[in-house]
Order: sequence, then C-alpha cells, then structure tokens
Amino acid sequence: MADVASPIGILTQVRVVAGLRWRILRNGLRKKASRFDLLGLILLGVFSGFFVVGLCVAFFTGAYAFLSEGRFGLFGLLFWCIFLFWQLFPIFAAGFGASFEFRSMLRFPLNLTAFYVIGLAYGLADFSAVASVCWLASMTLGAAAARPGVLPAMLLVAALFLLLNVTLERLVGSWLERLLSRRRTRELFFALFILAMVSLNLIEPTMRHYGGLLGPLALRIIPYFAWLPPALAGRAIAAAAEARFGWLVLGSAGLFVYAAVFSVFLWRRFASQYRGEELSETAKPADSSDRLSALSPQVATVVRKEFRYLTRNTFSFFTLIMPPVMVLIFGTMFAGKHPASEHPVSPEMLFPGIMAYLVLILMGPAYNCFAFEGRGIQTYFMAPLHFRDIFLGKNLMLLSVLGVETVLSLVMLAWLLGLPSLPVFLATMAAIVFAVVGQLSIANWSSVTFPRKLEFGQIRGQRQSGMAVLLAFAAQIVFGGVSAVVLFSGRWTGNRWFPAEAFTLLAAAAVGGYFASLDSMSRLAEEKKEVLIEALCR
Repeated sequence: MADVASPIGILTQVRVVAGLRWRILRNGLRKKASRFDLLGLILLGVFSGFFVVGLCVAFFTGAYAFLSEGRFGLFGLLFWCIFLFWQLFPIFAAGFGASFEFRSMLRFPLNLTAFYVIGLAYGLADFSAVASVCWLASMTLGAAAARPGVLPAMLLVAALFLLLNVTLERLVGSWLERLLSRRRTRELFFALFILAMVSLNLIEPTMRHYGGLLGPLALRIIPYFAWLPPALAGRAIAAAAEARFGWLVLGSAGLFVYAAVFSVFLWRRFASQYRGEELSETAKPADSSDRLSALSPQVATVVRKEFRYLTRNTFSFFTLIMPPVMVLIFGTMFAGKHPASEHPVSPEMLFPGIMAYLVLILMGPAYNCFAFEGRGIQTYFMAPLHFRDIFLGKNLMLLSVLGVETVLSLVMLAWLLGLPSLPVFLATMAAIVFAVVGQLSIANWSSVTFPRKLEFGQIRGQRQSGMAVLLAFAAQIVFGGVSAVVLFSGRWTGNRWFPAEAFTLLAAAAVGGYFASLDSMSRLAEEKKEVLIEALCR
C-alpha cells in the first residue's frame, strides 16, 4: 500500500498541522480556565498594543523625516533599533513567546522541510517579532510617503531584514536552549549576566574618568559595524533614495548572504531536533538532613521539596540574586554619600520604594506555585495529606526567601545610606507583611484555577497563564496603591506613627484571612483536580 500512496506536499503538511493546532485551541476554549487565560492574554495584548502603536508612529515619523529632509545616513538607526529589540527582548522575556514544544511535532509524519518551515513560522508568534513587523511596516509607509520611488527597494530590504531577523532569533534561542540544558552552563551564564548587571553601575564613573579616551576609541570601532545587517539595510535604502543602484544591490546582497548563512545553521539545529535530540539532565538527589521539627511532617516535606526545586532551578535562583544587586545599584544611584544621580532621594522615600520592588519581583512565582510539579501533582492527590499542608509548605518557603532577601537588602541599605526613621521603618515592615500575606490567598487561588506547566532548563515556551499574570498585575497595583495611600497618610495627618499603626491592623487582618482561606483552598483543589492534572501532566 505504501507504493501506491502519493507523497504529501510541504504545504499540505503545514496546513494539516496548522489546522490541528487551531482545533486544539478552539476545543481548549471550552474550559473556563482556558477562556480566562485567553481573556488575560487579550488584556495584556491591549496594554502591549499601546506600546507598539506608539512606536509605530515614531518609526513612521522618523522614516518620513530622514528621507524627506535628505538625512539618509540616519535611516540605518531605525533598522538598528528594530534589530536590537528583536534579538535581545526574547532573551530577557522568553516567556512571552509562543508556548509550544517542537518535539511534539515529531509525532506527526512530517518531513524535515515542513518541520523547518513550521519552526521558523513560530518565530513570528513572539511579541518581539509581531512588534518589529509592525514597525517595519510603519517604516515602509513612512518611506513611501516621503519618496514613493523608494517603495520597491524598501519592500525588498524589509522582506530580507524580516527573514534575517526571524531566522537569527530562532537560531540564538535554539543555541541558548542547548547551552542552558546543562546545569553548570546555566550557572556560568547567569553568573556572567549578574556580573554584567552589576557592571552597569560602573558605566557612569568610567565615562567620567575615561570619557576622553573612549570617544576616539568608539569612533575607530564604529566603521566595523557598517557591514552588519542593520547598517547594510540602512545603506541600501539610502542608496535607493540617491539612485545609487550599485550600493542598493550590494546592501541587499549582503542581507541575503546573512539570511542564507543563518538559515544553514538553523537548518542544522532543527535537523538535530528532528532526529530526536533530547535536552535534559538528571541528577541523583543527595540526602540532606534538616531540622524542621517545629512543622508537621507533611508541611516540612513540602518545604524540603520546594527548597530543592529552588536550588536546582537556576532560573528561579537567579531571581533571588537580582533583587539585592538592584538594591545596590539603586542605592548607589539615588542616595549615599556620592550618588550618581543629580537628584538624590532621601532614605525616608527610597527605603519603602525598594521594599516594594522586592515584593513586586518575588511574589510573581506564587501565582503559579505548581508550575514545576509536572506529573508529581498526582502524588499530592494520592498521599495522606491535605492541600492546606501543601499551600502552607509552599508559602512558608516563599516567606523564607522573602525574609532572606529583605535582610540582605536591609544590610545593603544600612551600609549605603542608613536606615530611615523608626516610624517609617516599622510602617514599611508591617506593609510588607500586609502586602505579601494578603496576596498569598489570591496567589493560591490563581495557582489552582489557572495552572500552567513550566520546565526546568528551558527558556523558550515558558509562558505563564495569561489570567494568572493579569491577576498578579492587578493585585500588585491594588496592594501597592493601598500601601502608598496609608504611607503618605502620615504626612497628611501630621501623625508619623499612624501608618505603622494602620499597617499593623491591616497585616493582622491579612494573616487572619490567609489562615481562614486555607480550608476553602483545599476544597477548591479537590474540585479542580482534573484541571490541575491535565494542565501539569502534558
């Protein structure tokens, strides 16, 4: 029978997979959690749309101004902005991309070409790609409005630039995923990243002392960037505007060569995945003794597990290092004996702001606390324990992490600029308890209602549930707004101790509400058993 079956074309294979993905999405919307997830993504997309549309106007205006006023050499700056955003944004916000594991496509009878086309097309689903395509379209419209004769060249260059960028972004993401599949490589990568973040604080002093030497050095290095893709694209458009068709052909050919070279490397990476490359790591857990006798055995076991998850997941561990580093940077920039900013901030204002930043960063994972459970979620329903014990263990681990981060930040702030007055200090500490404990009940409800599976050692496809992100965003705004009003009420009323007293009452109410919600959260988890297992056991 195989001899009489006609071969299936590439377009047919792509159309079949696209239709299957559409059916999966449409059928998934029958579930309430999926509909809320889609609603959250739509609302987040609306907020992101304002950012994209605003820059669309800027790119249109820039392209029109550069071509109409004859400043052709500046046109390449627009391509540089798009190029840097397209390539750098996915590295720092990989979770906003299309969440799909390409290994799952190997279940279908696809050939390598169809696998490559589908994998490349998924690169256009990233936020950075969608935004960049909109900006390229705005540039094209601006160029056509200024000089209609440039439109054919602009369409050609924009198409080549789009192909080049989406190929390079998929290639870089695939390489990073392969490099970060090993734990030691992840640790080295993030150590270098943290070092680079800390070094940003040294840019201003370095420029102050060595600015005279760096200027001529930069002028000597800039010509070497002239052969990079954004510069070639800008030079090609400038040549088209000046009717220098030789340079137009040269710039377009350079973009084509870049795209071809990146495509060859991406083809090899996708070919390795097509042959069944598996990026994973396994490590035998080491036995460790701890002392958690004050907790019940069930809660203590969950705390131990959460601690091991934290120490073995470099991506999560990275979030614990960044807040103290940012505190050091902010403290140096805005306060201290020698602030880098011309407008230093007093400890009375900087201290609450930095504590609010810590809560904002560290509370995010709590809204999807079952993210890394995977198939282990089934054990919770078979083990002799209640879900209130699970929530207690996970929340205790989060509170411990937040406590350690707060102490480290306090030490740094005391060393850099000193602590604020006692009323502000106590009010801020009580506000932290109110904001954190008050959010835990909401975060637990979000984790049960909108679960989303995440994988260790991956940077692509790690998107949180859209509704969970929206809930976290809304809760942070509400609690932050209430805390700011209470904190400033001390100045409005003239009573410096009023915020501390008010936050103490609010913190006590938040703690009482949290413990009162544990039993209802336990019952909700039993009701959402199928939702949890289906979402986390994929």
